[in-house]
Amino acid sequence: MDIDSPQQHVVTIWEINRDRLTAMQHKLSDAPKLLSVTAGRTTCSIFKVPQTLININGKSYQPTIVSVGPFHHGEPHLDMIEEHKWRLLRQLLNRTQAKGMVLEDLLRAVQPLEVTARECYSTTIPYSTDEFIEMMVLDGCFVIEIFRKFGGLVEVVDYDPLITMPWVLSFLLRDLIRLENQIPFFVLESLFELTKTADSPTLATLALGFFNLTVQRSENFLEKYSNVKAKHLLDLLRSSFLPPDLEHTIKPDNRPPPHIIHNISKLRRSGIKLKPCKAESFLVVKFKRGVIHMPSITIDDFMCAFLLNSVAFEQCHSGCSKIFTSYVTLLDCLINTSRDVGLLCDWNIIENYLGTEAEVATFFNSMGKDISFDIDVCYLARLFDNVNRHYHSGWHVQWASFKYTYFNTPWSFISALAAFVLLILTVAQTVYTILSYISSS
Repeated sequence: MDIDSPQQHVVTIWEINRDRLTAMQHKLSDAPKLLSVTAGRTTCSIFKVPQTLININGKSYQPTIVSVGPFHHGEPHLDMIEEHKWRLLRQLLNRTQAKGMVLEDLLRAVQPLEVTARECYSTTIPYSTDEFIEMMVLDGCFVIEIFRKFGGLVEVVDYDPLITMPWVLSFLLRDLIRLENQIPFFVLESLFELTKTADSPTLATLALGFFNLTVQRSENFLEKYSNVKAKHLLDLLRSSFLPPDLEHTIKPDNRPPPHIIHNISKLRRSGIKLKPCKAESFLVVKFKRGVIHMPSITIDDFMCAFLLNSVAFEQCHSGCSKIFTSYVTLLDCLINTSRDVGLLCDWNIIENYLGTEAEVATFFNSMGKDISFDIDVCYLARLFDNVNRHYHSGWHVQWASFKYTYFNTPWSFISALAAFVLLILTVAQTVYTILSYISSS
């Protein structure tokens, strides 16, 4: 090649694949389905739980015996209760038909709510209008009838297995608070208002009364939350545990950012104690004069499902306060091993009906993983800050550590006393020897 001649470039013209181009243009116009555009709005409240949480906590977010809503509709293992939904709907219609209320009235009541109800779900619902409305009516009436039966408003006849078989109740209680197993509360209210009697309590009262079968709180709280507005049943139960003064986050005033606190064993050696206290909710945790005051909490299958799904709801909903997330983080900090759980049980802060103390420790340690948590603005921020300041505050920590080391048990006290007596005798013998030497010289 002549080095003085310009270099020749060969340009290849790329032929665009028209089929691929058409497919790309279609994708440009497609809206996301697995996580809809509306999922970030505060009106969206029913979510598919992120896979990261499912990997940690398994199927705690999915129904076991009954589906409510579209996410698990039609799954074969839920067919048994699906058959009973139609039975309960028939019983409801038999009561309301005498007053002129028929099935068409229920369908017409839900139809105007369809668009708003669809937007409550984080994914695009694949069912047609007719299918979706039928599902809302069937599932909604089933839930309401269950509440009425257990609330004593409807006579239980024919030895209804949903009522008389204890194992069914335990699974119903858990399935109705799973995040992926919800329908909008306004749909339930619409159906409830159409079918209620004149002397009926509110839907919120009936629902909380049903969950009170396992939570077992005092009856007076039902009246307090009788007209609470919720997004779904999980949100209703969660809201009933939130005292009004916990609704607002608290920032420490003019202090450095707080830090995660140590586990119970370390706090105890530094002189910090934990004591049970009485409060309207287990969320009311306070720290005063070196003592963390915590209300008792029962840890069983229902409470585990409730805590897990409440945290998942707070993680997914854009406008939701992170109260349960903060509380779970506190327990995750306090508990490292089964020994820490044992101390909480001994102090009557945890009532363990879940299993071994190691299982409880594993549960809280797992629940604290892969969750978004801003310690600076949580409702326990001041507690975290004050506990850490007390833990690192000089002389009383050293004194507490000394007491824990030498006076924690009778044997350690006896050992310390024996060492002290031996030291005194050694000093006395030394002094006596010196005095003898001086007097003889």
